[in-house]
Amino acid sequence: MKVFNLFVQELAVDLGTANTLIIQDDKVVVDEPSIVAIDKKSGEVIAVGNKAMQMHEKTHKNIETIRPLKDGVIADFQAAEAMIQGMINMIGTKRRFFTHLRMVICIPSGITEVEKRAVFDSADHVDSKETYLIHEPMAAALGIGLDVEEPIGNMVIDIGGGTTEIAVIALSGIVCDQSIRVAGDEFTGDIIDYMRREHNMLIGERTAEQMKIHIGSAMKTLDNPPDPYPINGRDLMTGIPRQIIIKYEETAEALDKSIMKIEEAVLKALELTPPELSSDIYRTGLYLTGGGALLRGLDKRLSLKTKLPVIVAQDPLRAVVRGTGIALKNTDRFSFLIDRKSI
Repeated sequence: MKVFNLFVQELAVDLGTANTLIIQDDKVVVDEPSIVAIDKKSGEVIAVGNKAMQMHEKTHKNIETIRPLKDGVIADFQAAEAMIQGMINMIGTKRRFFTHLRMVICIPSGITEVEKRAVFDSADHVDSKETYLIHEPMAAALGIGLDVEEPIGNMVIDIGGGTTEIAVIALSGIVCDQSIRVAGDEFTGDIIDYMRREHNMLIGERTAEQMKIHIGSAMKTLDNPPDPYPINGRDLMTGIPRQIIIKYEETAEALDKSIMKIEEAVLKALELTPPELSSDIYRTGLYLTGGGALLRGLDKRLSLKTKLPVIVAQDPLRAVVRGTGIALKNTDRFSFLIDRKSI
């Protein structure tokens, strides 16, 4: 039965490890951290998104902050449902009881069948009547304006919060891909470990994230280096809070091993690429999307490693959700969308 558009609410959801974005009517209506704050005693949700992030690592024993996604997939089913529901409620549209909710949700390319079912089940619990899944590299390719249906090879490297997705796309399909669980969260952990090891200082996730944003670098020599950045933490020797000034070269040292893993995965994907598509990639270069694309010097480092041009997408943080929005408007046209019947 055809559902009248008047009663259809369509949402494109980039359900990310670090941030969740939702597009409705071609506008980004939600852009919030993927986190919920829960009352431990009652199990009630206190806050979702930015409000919950402000509480993160600052809560007392009765409140717990949970990041429901780990490595790009749902790790805590109940918290994920509460988070999705909370973010849909933020849109502010009054849902009629007969509204037909249609969703397209993006997922990592290396996801298992069980993990796919968890995403479908979460969508069911927020009353989605029609749910489609799209792989992140495909959504990123659509979001940066590539024609994925053409017989031309394009390589997309999407560095998110939990996973780095590397895929060669042609003729509406992923020809070969590499999905590794090294991305933004791993970078944050590397910075925390480095500060503990080199400076005997304990810092939290939020401080490490700010350090990554302000002075994060993939190379020790940059054309436009950022200014040194003050970091506050707890001295592990004395237990007293203190401040030290960190230069960008130190973050490059901290992140070096994780970036090497990304380089290896890119080279592996290039090795697996059929020769005709390799010649296309030689001409078009590599496209870099996701929050990790904003890391200073990463494009230059990958270009030096592969001897290929590396293009950072415009507004790389929103490339995936923009592509998910395009897929939402063309669910009949795109054969690469996954629905419940195909798993």
